[in-house]
Amino acid sequence: MNHKPIILLSTLIVISILFSGCTQQPVQLPEPPQDNNAIQHVNMDLSVAPGDDFYRYANGGWIDANPVPEAFAQYSAGTEVWLRNNEQVKAVVADPKLLAAAPGSIERKIGDFYATGMDTNTIDAAGISALKETLEQIARLDSKEALTAMVAYQHKTSSYPLFYVYADQDEKNSEQVIANLTQSGLGMTDRDQYLDDDERSVALREAYQTFMDTIFSLMGDSDEDIKKQINAIMAFETRLAENSMTRVEQRDPEKGYNPMSLSELQSLSPDFDFAAYFSGIGISDPGTINIRQPLFFKAVSDMIADVDLGDWKIYLRWNHIQGKMGALPQTFRDASFAFYGTAVNGTEKPQPRWRQVLGTMNGSLGEAIGKTYVAKHFPPASKSRMLELVENLKIAQGERIKILDWMSAETKEKALAKLATMSVKIGYPDKWTDYSTMTISSTDYGANLEAARSFHFLKKISKIGKPVDREEWFMNPQTVNAYYSPSLNEIVFPAGILQPPFFFPDGDEAVNYGAIGVVIGHEITHGFDDQGRKFDARGNMEDWWIEEDGLKFEVKAQLVVDQYNEFFITDSVHINGELTLGENIADLGGLMISYQAMLEALKTHPEPEKIAGFTQSQRFFLSFAQIWRGTAREAALLQQVQTDPHSPREFRVLGPIVNTQMWYDAFSVEAGDSLFTEASHRIKIW
Repeated sequence: MNHKPIILLSTLIVISILFSGCTQQPVQLPEPPQDNNAIQHVNMDLSVAPGDDFYRYANGGWIDANPVPEAFAQYSAGTEVWLRNNEQVKAVVADPKLLAAAPGSIERKIGDFYATGMDTNTIDAAGISALKETLEQIARLDSKEALTAMVAYQHKTSSYPLFYVYADQDEKNSEQVIANLTQSGLGMTDRDQYLDDDERSVALREAYQTFMDTIFSLMGDSDEDIKKQINAIMAFETRLAENSMTRVEQRDPEKGYNPMSLSELQSLSPDFDFAAYFSGIGISDPGTINIRQPLFFKAVSDMIADVDLGDWKIYLRWNHIQGKMGALPQTFRDASFAFYGTAVNGTEKPQPRWRQVLGTMNGSLGEAIGKTYVAKHFPPASKSRMLELVENLKIAQGERIKILDWMSAETKEKALAKLATMSVKIGYPDKWTDYSTMTISSTDYGANLEAARSFHFLKKISKIGKPVDREEWFMNPQTVNAYYSPSLNEIVFPAGILQPPFFFPDGDEAVNYGAIGVVIGHEITHGFDDQGRKFDARGNMEDWWIEEDGLKFEVKAQLVVDQYNEFFITDSVHINGELTLGENIADLGGLMISYQAMLEALKTHPEPEKIAGFTQSQRFFLSFAQIWRGTAREAALLQQVQTDPHSPREFRVLGPIVNTQMWYDAFSVEAGDSLFTEASHRIKIW
């Protein structure tokens, strides 16, 4: 489902559970369903014909019983699992015995991190002291040459003005790690929000400026200075936005592959001293650097040349305040939530403090927490069952590739070779992160945030110039998600997602293949979607397709784009079929592959034709639909359509099934039903 943060999005293709924040009000969490009631009538709406609205038929009862709580933008099956995981992880980090552990031990670090994060009285009493030293340094900047050192310092300790630097595989030499630079530096959540004149974008710009006004007022700035700063920041970030790639453009791995030497980068962007920058972050010789958006970095250079130094200082000041927000008093955090929570996503209340701290800790000490979580909540039998499911899905995909009527034998041979070498990781890493060099204070939460930030920054950039570690994980074990990496050609399923309704350790075949089986098939299909197909068996970006096959694929992919462009969220807003193409292909492929794998599994593990009144085929599709059950605020859906490569939940169900003959057969869907699509118009790729 998801993998690296969006700022790292380069080679990993992802599917996301798409849930939001948590509530301060009590949320009654259902117990994980038992095998004999995995498909529950109470969660369905049997008054609706499956051929008219299968999403409602499968999930209507659950949807009616679960309106979006105040502190959520969206609420879903994934949210329920995530909330259960949160309670389990809280029991790990809030254990009072941790505070009695030896100083410097990982147990004590976990305990101190959580305790300082929960000590809001101390945080509020500290005011803006965590900001002052760096803000004073920014105020003293006396030349544009000095900007480079400050950008480097902020990247290491607090925020990402201008761009983001990270280590990743060389996409055409997948055994080597190189430096990557990618566009960043925007305070709003998408470039188009600065540039579009639709009602929502205009409203978000106004809300963003209100956010800045509130923060600068809390900083004690005068009204005149506040107005000047807001105007400067909006002009600065709008210019960055104008020179940023769109999200659709960023989906093309070939556009994002522009390897350069340091001298070539300096020629592209002459007014930003990249040699000094790399030295400032601790890299004396970066070697080959992949520039994901060359025009953006040319624009950064131009801005060094022609933007006033005072405006640069305002921009860097704003970035630093934003980067330290988690360690600032409640009034600052409330202002941040009013924009990012309410204006952007429609959420009415923030998460309770403990969940906020827990979220930060998952990003800071995630594997240390996950090690205990796995020991308590992930039995070996679940891993064994998953390995069996994955192997069966890979076999099914291989069989489907062999019978494709649009692909040549030569391309099929290479596709099968890629499938055969696709590696699998389940549950947790074999090698855990060593946090011994991260120093955690028992009194200062702000210092702990900076220590964690610096630790992970240095951990990432230390990989530059080294061989790829194919054992590394990009998600914590407690994460409710999964991912596929084209450059590693691997699929990964953390322990956190391996529970009902996604995975039933003792469930019947139809339920498991309809749920986690489709997720597995989805991730496998990512290896052959419009992005993944451009990487070979070892993970190198290489065109291994016969040209005619590639053209046939593109024709089929365009049909998917066209289909999803017809799905409307509001009367005037529809899904972006280009942005969501990879995920939609994977959803369709995952459903087809898993159904075939289920049929094969039933040959060797026969089960009753009906369980709880439903046939095996019906249970398969109902189980599939229920993993995507959810409710969402309109603001959150509009944000998703603009920024997320995944379609909203309803269409992750309806899009694939209308192309799947087995669904028509299972529920006797026929001409005249609302969802009926003529066989000649159904899309089949994998």
